[in-house]
Amino acid sequence: MAPYAESKGVPAAELAIKLSAVPLIVGGASILLGVKPKLGAMAILGFLAGVSPIMHDFWRMEDPNQRMQNMVDFMKNAALAGGALALMGVEEPWEASVPVDQLDLRKPKLARKLQKFGRKFAA
Repeated sequence: MAPYAESKGVPAAELAIKLSAVPLIVGGASILLGVKPKLGAMAILGFLAGVSPIMHDFWRMEDPNQRMQNMVDFMKNAALAGGALALMGVEEPWEASVPVDQLDLRKPKLARKLQKFGRKFAA
């Protein structure tokens, strides 16, 4: 993967490849567990918006096969970015999220009860 990134002009390609996994892992775990999923979706969206135009620049390709493959990959990333945008519109907390609020012992009981009431009232 690093040689391909180098061919696209990415500086310190080996390090960039390793660091690019961070927003994907953090964002994916956040969405999977439902812990701050909007921030997780934003991390994935940021990754896709930054990487796609650099790595899949199909508009610069001369070879038709290479152009088509990069266009498919670019559009796939655009679809994933659309999915991340859609997930950012889902209200928190998610139905199947890890109950982080219940684990926070620093919050007084009254505040937790008011928060629970507010969520029921808003729904």
